[in-house]
Amino acid sequence: MRLWMLGMALASVATGGMSPDAAAQAGQAGQAAPVVAPALTLARVFGSPDLSGTPPRLLRLSPDGSLITFLRARADERDRTDLWARDTRTGAERMLVDSRKVGSGAELSEAEKMQRERERIGGSKGIVAYDFAPDGKSVLVPLDGDLYLAGLDGTVRRLTEAPGGALNPIVSPRGGFVSFVRGQNLWVQPLAGGPARAITTGGGGTVHFGEAEFVAQEEMHRRTGYWWSPDERFVAVERFDEAPVHIATRASIGATGTSIYQQRYPAAGTPNVLVDLYVMRPDGTGRVKVDLGADPDIYLARVDWAADGATLLVQRQSRDQKTLDMLAVDPATGKARVLFTERAPDRSWINLSDAYRPLADGTMIWRSERDGFGHLYRWQPDGRWTQLTKGPWVVTALVGVDEGRGRLYFTANKDDVLEQQLYAVDYMRPGPVTRLTERGWTHAATMDAAASRVIVQRSNPSQPPQVYLAGSDGKRIAWIDENALVDGHPYHPYLARHRPTQFGTIKAADGSVLHWEMITPPLEPGRRYPVFFQHYGGPGSQTVTRGWQGALPQYLVERGYIFFQIDNRGSPNRGRAFENQIYHAMGSVEVEDQLAGANYLKTLPFVDPSRIATYGWSYGGYMSLKMLETTPGVYAAAVAGAPVTDWQLYDSHYTERYMGDPTRDAKAYAAAAAVADAPKIREPLLLLHGMADDNVFLDNSTRFAARMQTSDTPFEMMFYPGQTHRVGGAGVSDHLWTTILDFLDRTVKNRPAVQQAQPPR
Repeated sequence: MRLWMLGMALASVATGGMSPDAAAQAGQAGQAAPVVAPALTLARVFGSPDLSGTPPRLLRLSPDGSLITFLRARADERDRTDLWARDTRTGAERMLVDSRKVGSGAELSEAEKMQRERERIGGSKGIVAYDFAPDGKSVLVPLDGDLYLAGLDGTVRRLTEAPGGALNPIVSPRGGFVSFVRGQNLWVQPLAGGPARAITTGGGGTVHFGEAEFVAQEEMHRRTGYWWSPDERFVAVERFDEAPVHIATRASIGATGTSIYQQRYPAAGTPNVLVDLYVMRPDGTGRVKVDLGADPDIYLARVDWAADGATLLVQRQSRDQKTLDMLAVDPATGKARVLFTERAPDRSWINLSDAYRPLADGTMIWRSERDGFGHLYRWQPDGRWTQLTKGPWVVTALVGVDEGRGRLYFTANKDDVLEQQLYAVDYMRPGPVTRLTERGWTHAATMDAAASRVIVQRSNPSQPPQVYLAGSDGKRIAWIDENALVDGHPYHPYLARHRPTQFGTIKAADGSVLHWEMITPPLEPGRRYPVFFQHYGGPGSQTVTRGWQGALPQYLVERGYIFFQIDNRGSPNRGRAFENQIYHAMGSVEVEDQLAGANYLKTLPFVDPSRIATYGWSYGGYMSLKMLETTPGVYAAAVAGAPVTDWQLYDSHYTERYMGDPTRDAKAYAAAAAVADAPKIREPLLLLHGMADDNVFLDNSTRFAARMQTSDTPFEMMFYPGQTHRVGGAGVSDHLWTTILDFLDRTVKNRPAVQQAQPPR
């Protein structure tokens, strides 16, 4: 088990192969200390090249399997990526498209900037997406708002050169066309050459064709608004009209001026966009409207085509997100019928998923939580269901389907809730599930269309992401990026200081098992340490995993903090019963479980119970406020970044899923809000926010700040001009964390340490 040994060896490198306590004792006894490594600095943590290495992103196998293509960050500019290719036979790598040489440098359209914010790549530069032509001989590359076609021989041809940019570009399934959205209409251009043509003409003002609306991008993880049939006979195109949506006046405050946006923002309890779906030919003719039902207040959740292109498959989600219908649509007439329906149990909701696949035989692989955990099923047209996976664990992604062998590949946490592993199971003759990847790591994977080979990315707490190519049996064929921590790796000079991550569990009030992780400095006998208690706490994000955390936690530990975080009830990948406890009750069990984590810390002999600082961003920022308001005296200080302070200010699809409609559930919203109880805060608080945030509006923080000020409640505040929900970038990341740590050092770390144990609260 060489790879397991590698992880263990790296975990012990931090103390020269000794345990933390043994290392401390050795130092006191005068024995030779481990080799001294340079100390981490913020400038180096956020500098180039990335200390985690330059792992490839968006890895794909070419249609003929001869190449693996990927995006790689530049060594001298960590936020800029170029397109690379690796020969699967020889291992030779070459850059296909250099973003510095090919791009025009033009500023992106506001629409593309907002899309990138939704995808959490707002700070990325260069090439951020690409799409293979079906014949594998060329690659479509969007760059600086225009489209380029890159040949495998290094040639690059510019396809578009027009104002307005090109959103959501793809190559059609048979390679006949390039399609994209410009000026709120869908355009189609022959790939072989010729002018682009708008196949919709009604876009403009509040009407959009071919785009995904705000909540679809931000909350439903649907990035596009059009879908080609496999045979290219049809295109299904979404049309949405924002006219009913509330206009929020948003000031984007920058360093040199302020821009005012009248943003259509569908806050909880207010009207959403009006959505229609059409099917048309590639030239825009023959347009028919899809029957989405009598209720216009629905969500267009997912759109796909059956394998033969004869049926359009549409997932229709109810506004309250308790019902999801799978519709079969005749593309010639637009008529729809319900194939099957998912219904949420009481005090629950439907979680959308991409873990499904229509098959050539007319059946469908489908992920459902109907038994309380996310598992795979096979649906047959006669209405029969066959459960393919089962147990108190969760399938997180459908990676590939081999229809010839009747075999599925998926990621799940079957063996350990902290590890994502790749598994396989037969779907024609369901039997035992086979694990294909190695324990001790957390994995992600992608497969070619035939499910014959898999690209696996993995990491653990002591090894930054590695990528390899494997066969369908999971056996590694070749490294794509071993990213070994050897001489020359950016993180190698700091290995001697790397501290291992410890994991453990405690019980919540209801008996639920809560998982925590902790990184400590080398422990000196009798000394008590301050804690940097990080949290997120919200649904949809699991923070405690056996994966690489990056260099920042190590930097915090070098500064003398213990790094700690715990996943509370309401977080994902633990089943409905665990997740649904926040139903109509945000800011309740999450706060209780974080308190349980703090109380556990206070029982540890090396923790100073009076110096526990808590930090969170977004939902975590909201949690910081609620933790100070409802559990006073527990935390020495808190940092709240970009918090939602009133859930009526946040968007409909996310908020109503968990909290219901504020016009009918006003008491739940009032209890969950953080503004009214702001004057209860007695501990030091630092409030942070980007002044151009179009996701969690700055209004959340200004409303909270005003309540603190009118009640004469002291706090500190730092707002960032021009920064969005992601506050970061060259210089800004350093300033942000300097501000955070200066605050915590003053209010927490440099307070006199408690030398005697205190009972937990």
